[in-house]
Amino acid sequence: MEREYKMSAARAQELQEELNYLKTTRSDEVAEQIKVARGFGDLSENSEYDEAKNEQGKLYSRIAELEEILQHVVIVDESNTSTNEVTIGCSVTVADANGRELPAYKIVGSQEADPMHGIISEESPFGKALLGAKEGDTVTVEAPSGPIVYKVQKIER
Repeated sequence: MEREYKMSAARAQELQEELNYLKTTRSDEVAEQIKVARGFGDLSENSEYDEAKNEQGKLYSRIAELEEILQHVVIVDESNTSTNEVTIGCSVTVADANGRELPAYKIVGSQEADPMHGIISEESPFGKALLGAKEGDTVTVEAPSGPIVYKVQKIER
C-alpha cells in the first residue's frame, strides 16, 4: 500500500508552488552554475563544478520528494470533522498528571508538523495517543522514559 500524506489544502498548495519553483527557476539557476563552473577549466580539480553538481543532486532529490508527496496527498477537510473528538486540524489543550494545564497543541499531518511551535504530527506518539480522544478523556503517551498520562481539557477547531 502506498503511503498517504495527510495535510491541509493550504499546505498542499505551498508544496505545489515549491515544486513549480524548483522545476523552473531554481533548475535554470543550477544549470547556469554548472555551465559557469565548466568554464573554469579541468573538471577533475574544479571545486566550483563539484559544488554545482552537488547542488543539482540536492535539487533533483527535493523535486522527487515533492512529487512523491503530492502524488499521494490526502487533503483533510476540517469542516467535516467531529467537533467533540481530537482529529487532524484541531487544537487540543491537555493537563499533565499534576493537573497543570499545558499550552494548546495543534494536530496536523506529518508534512506540516513543527513541534517547536506546538504543531504536532498525528503520527507522533503524542498525536497518536490524542487522536479520537474526547474532552475529559485520559490518554497515555508511550515515551522513551516510560508512559506519560495526560487529561484532555479542551478541543477547539
